[in-house]
Amino acid sequence: MNEKSALPPISGQPRAVVVRFQGVSESAGFVDQFEELFAVAYRASFAILGERAEAEDCAQDVLAKALVRWSRIEDHATPWIARAATNAAIDRWRKRSRSHPQEPRNGSDDPLASRRADLVRALRTLPRRQREAVVLRHLLDLTEREAATAMGCTTGTVKSATSRGLAALRIDLGPTWALED
Repeated sequence: MNEKSALPPISGQPRAVVVRFQGVSESAGFVDQFEELFAVAYRASFAILGERAEAEDCAQDVLAKALVRWSRIEDHATPWIARAATNAAIDRWRKRSRSHPQEPRNGSDDPLASRRADLVRALRTLPRRQREAVVLRHLLDLTEREAATAMGCTTGTVKSATSRGLAALRIDLGPTWALED
């Protein structure tokens, strides 16, 4: 009897899906970490998008990608999820801005929505490394080591990219932007 025919049937799932993800069900790492990883992805997405439903969708998309890549990212799952969620949220924000540039989003008179839009606009102007370092360190509260793992660089690079990114944000947004009501 070959290995494929020995697999138990799962109702509604094509055999290819069962075979492809069989290793994930055997290693419970993804399942054990799911809630923590979802929280990281949601927090990153919500910080950029500002909408609960969109942040949840973004987090779900990122976790689906993580499942497919689990064997490669398992050792550094949290930073990978944070980085992927940040990038996915920025992409969603860009698409939303292009498709409805003048349309207000849930409560356009909301000062937080305006500030979030300012922050995302300013983050988009930063070079990729600086943007990633600032988001990972300050929006997701990752340690320098975790951010370095996610970015694939040293902690010194994270420190300098964060410093330069914050300096550029202070110039773009103004030094008192974060302190305003």
